[in-house]
Amino acid sequence: MMDFTVAIPTYNGAQRLPLVLDRLRSQLNTESFAWEILVVDNNSTDTTAQVVQEYQRHSFVPVRYCVEGLQGAGFARKRAMRESQSELVGFLDDDNVPDDSWVAEAYAFGQQHPQAGAYASRISGDFEGELPPDFDRLVPFFAITQRGDRPRLYQPTQKILPPSAGLVLRRQAWVETVPNHLILGGRSNGNMLTGEDIEMLSYIQRSPWEIWYNPTMQVVHKIPKARLQQEYLLPFFRGIGLSRHVTRMLSLRDWQQPFMFWAYLLNDLRKIIQHQFKYGNQIKTNLVLACEFELFTHSFFSPFYLWSHGYLRKK
Repeated sequence: MMDFTVAIPTYNGAQRLPLVLDRLRSQLNTESFAWEILVVDNNSTDTTAQVVQEYQRHSFVPVRYCVEGLQGAGFARKRAMRESQSELVGFLDDDNVPDDSWVAEAYAFGQQHPQAGAYASRISGDFEGELPPDFDRLVPFFAITQRGDRPRLYQPTQKILPPSAGLVLRRQAWVETVPNHLILGGRSNGNMLTGEDIEMLSYIQRSPWEIWYNPTMQVVHKIPKARLQQEYLLPFFRGIGLSRHVTRMLSLRDWQQPFMFWAYLLNDLRKIIQHQFKYGNQIKTNLVLACEFELFTHSFFSPFYLWSHGYLRKK
């Protein structure tokens, strides 16, 4: 048995993984506990497997590899929880570069906060290339998490949850609260539907387990230029919007859901009209405004889309 597992879900990560694995091989202050690296390959078609094999031959930290056939980060994360050999499982995406002490800080926080079912890292963004004007309005959607220099509890009343990047899950909390079937599986080829991490964390937050922010766990999220282009951004925000019905309803009690369904619908409609009235034709030429409009309109259509495509009818 291990004390800590670093799980890395990846899809075609051959170019990105080496930087993450190199940083993990140079972790400090990990001598007092046993830990491992687990790479979950989500159907890569590049040389990801060969890259991992090379690190397996030359790493003093155990490096394991498995393939998850169901496409989507949510499925890869579930596979990591099944495959890991520890009570604490820390998740890094293949574009998340951890600080030299990330593993030690993550393990220590778990020991110091036994009621924490999940806890999140402090994440800064490393954007490649020049950012579009007013892009700061979109930055929070890129898993950038800056909530101060002290640990903070995510309060259920605030309806804010951290991203899965740099997140540590406690196995007991996962087993006790997260159902086998989740509605959202994560982005896959031709489908930008997302929110699987928020859906999972919503179940933990509804339980007696706590969710924390730990600023001593520091991660840099490297974001390539391709993810700052219109071809990526518009489907990205469309997918966030379409997933919102699931994550919104999970934050409510059962009796509140019918009332809040209409309240969210009307509020989304208000945002759409207000956005169009305020910015008009600028929405067609300003990338940030266009992304916000995609988010508002597809948040409005979210419950209808999810129902018509069978997501809300799966057992």
